[in-house]
Amino acid sequence: MYRVGIIGAGLIGSKRAAALRSEDRLIAVADLSRDKAKHLAEPYRAEVEDSWESLIKRKDIDIVVIATSNNAIPLCAAEAIKNHKHILIEKPGGRNPEDLKKLWQLSKEAHTVAKVGFNHRFHPAMLKAKRLIEEGAIGELMYFRGRYGHGGRIGYDKEWRANPLVSGGGELLDQGVHLIDLCRWMGGEFSLEVGRVHTFYWDMPVEDNGFLLLKSPDKKRYAHLHASCTEWKNIFDFEIFGKKGKLQIWGIGRSYGTEELRLYQVKPEMGVPEFSFETFTEEDRSWHLEWEALIDAIDGKNTPIATLEDAYHAMEIVYQAYEQSKNSD
Repeated sequence: MYRVGIIGAGLIGSKRAAALRSEDRLIAVADLSRDKAKHLAEPYRAEVEDSWESLIKRKDIDIVVIATSNNAIPLCAAEAIKNHKHILIEKPGGRNPEDLKKLWQLSKEAHTVAKVGFNHRFHPAMLKAKRLIEEGAIGELMYFRGRYGHGGRIGYDKEWRANPLVSGGGELLDQGVHLIDLCRWMGGEFSLEVGRVHTFYWDMPVEDNGFLLLKSPDKKRYAHLHASCTEWKNIFDFEIFGKKGKLQIWGIGRSYGTEELRLYQVKPEMGVPEFSFETFTEEDRSWHLEWEALIDAIDGKNTPIATLEDAYHAMEIVYQAYEQSKNSD
């Protein structure tokens, strides 16, 4: 049984609370809005703290979940680590690579477990795709192709994600970082070959579209990725190409469409490939599986949950794309 505190009582904080195991206990919640904190805390009979600082200092909390805006994550996380708490911070983990680099170093010195919430790793299609790759179902990997996007909403350009002082970046940092993480998780290290960002539609100082071409250190694997908040019909499409076939994850539920894993395998005579698919219609349990992976990590087990190092390298690619775009103007 682990005792948990949550900083940030918005949508993600609520998802994290709902994902706790039955034997775990939510002890306290803190948020800038006391009403929000109270709304999240009450069903779990948890206490409401006046500040995130007071929550972190509590002796009856083992794990601190930090589900705030990007600018607040590094400060809250650093204090939690200094107070010997295990932490789960929401992706991308901060506003820039330096935020994550400092946390990464601090956590190594403190010997606490610090992980980053990239819940897409724990979608059933992703987990099965990873296993099929490891089993050699599509052969040696060649390249990835990914599209992830939504169409925003009225007032989207006035939300905190549109403020670079709070978010650190736009759509590439928000949804694009998931695509980068999935490529690294399934295909190993990547670096930026070409990156461009642009604001086509929304009246905001951060990008609404990001385009990436990545390469592996040995130049044997590439990735072509596009993240957009001018995708008028929400889309998630992630493809993994090998020398013997292709895996495609289409949809991740809700407005992005029913999650489906498609497997195309090249026949010896080539031509039309063998095709099979699996549809996942059950409730999204990625948050629960990620929480269980965090607990396993705390208990010393090897798990697929993202590390601060993973988040740092993904963020580094995003910021290299920002720099390339700026220098290309």
